[in-house]
Amino acid sequence: MLVSLVGFMGAGKSGVGKALAQRLGWRFLDLDDLIESREARSIADIFAASGETAFRYAEAQALKELLTAKSLSEKSIVLATGGGAFCQPENRALLDRPDSVVVFLSASAQELWQRCVTRQTLGKDSRVRPLLKDETSFKQLHAERLPHYERAQIKVSTTGKSVEQTAEEIYQLLHNEDRLPKAAAP
Repeated sequence: MLVSLVGFMGAGKSGVGKALAQRLGWRFLDLDDLIESREARSIADIFAASGETAFRYAEAQALKELLTAKSLSEKSIVLATGGGAFCQPENRALLDRPDSVVVFLSASAQELWQRCVTRQTLGKDSRVRPLLKDETSFKQLHAERLPHYERAQIKVSTTGKSVEQTAEEIYQLLHNEDRLPKAAAP
């Protein structure tokens, strides 16, 4: 079983993913971590040296490797994708599996901008966000990606919620919609 969290930067995919995985007793993976490990360089370095097209290729390859790995069939996984991963048709096709649920973590562009800027200012972001430039381009990119995110099977607003509250809401939705394997139910 695979639960993939999608959404724009600042939506909380990594934090919520860790909390949800802990709640479920599943493995947590961050696609950005897999890309950096596979490429042996940071995402910022990939963008700077090779551009976004090369990054998207590396992202698709890392996702493909993960989904074809034997480990996926052995243990259920919560996956935090990058902000643009679900916007790529090949990645959406890879995540469209019978044993997979895609969850869109949403918030307004203004709130996401504030979260990203605040985290960056406070030094709480472990990664440089190559596409975090200015508020206008941020909001434009959010608007471009929103129709892709809306294709997710489950949509959860993160506005005004803690990571734990959001993870619990997703858990309850998965449980109530009978999308969890029986072993994961309480």
